[in-house]
Amino acid sequence: MVRSNFKGEFVRRAVSAVGLLLLTAYCLLPTAHAQYAQPPVGPVPTGKSNEVLKQVNIEQKLGSQIPLDLKFRDEAGREVRLAEYFAKGKPVALTLVYYECPMLCNQVLNGAVGAFQGLQFTAGKEFEVVTVSFDPREGPELAARKKETYLNRYKREGAAGGWHFLTGDEASVRALADAVGFHYAWDEQSQQFAHASALMVATPQGKLSHYFYGIDYAPVDLRLAFVEASAGKVGSPVDALLLYCYHYDPAAGRFAPVMGIMRVAGVLTVLGLVAFILYLRRVTRRREEAWEEELSVGGRA
Repeated sequence: MVRSNFKGEFVRRAVSAVGLLLLTAYCLLPTAHAQYAQPPVGPVPTGKSNEVLKQVNIEQKLGSQIPLDLKFRDEAGREVRLAEYFAKGKPVALTLVYYECPMLCNQVLNGAVGAFQGLQFTAGKEFEVVTVSFDPREGPELAARKKETYLNRYKREGAAGGWHFLTGDEASVRALADAVGFHYAWDEQSQQFAHASALMVATPQGKLSHYFYGIDYAPVDLRLAFVEASAGKVGSPVDALLLYCYHYDPAAGRFAPVMGIMRVAGVLTVLGLVAFILYLRRVTRRREEAWEEELSVGGRA
């Protein structure tokens, strides 16, 4: 009976260890994802839609310089240069939208504010946000209303000085859009812009470092992007360590595990669990022998 109990205990522990091994192996598998296509386009224009849509895409220009001398107007109507927002030595999140967009632009801003809420970093402290309307007909009044809406959603102290809503003339808007690879088009029949969606991150020097497609941005990806873009000037030592394990994948527009490190971690995990199973087996055998010896002594007595 004693031997049976010990064998049952060993089996239970071994099964638990094997289950942990399988779970760990599953967690270490690389996340399967296809290379993302171009981000969603909206609103889909009517009329000559095919011709219009051919002009719409986002061309990654990683490492390219944003023209910081471009002039815009902020939400208060003050004339500003982009350099003003990069002079603070912080990474910058950049979004191109238009404020009266009936659909996709609001989703971009909703996704951005949701991601910012998921960060311990705060706009205006660890990073800056610049939102630019690519519709030259829009002015500071619309920008001010949009800023109020999203600051009310963000609800972070000091964010008013860190999230900027700009408008500009056709020349400045086109120059910025071309510099970051944001290609959009006006559809005359629907009286709307056809455009794609993305959030971009730039270094404090104005170099484009990351593109995140779509309307849903993972806070962990944004955090790592800000740490990487700032050359470690924001974030913690843990963030710096994570950057050794994850790298930015431009094709997917996200951070992905570094496979070499993941393989090493997987091997170490397997070896550790094998050693644990052997240890359990040795402990169980010793206890079993001790009980048998005790029973033997008791029987002779």
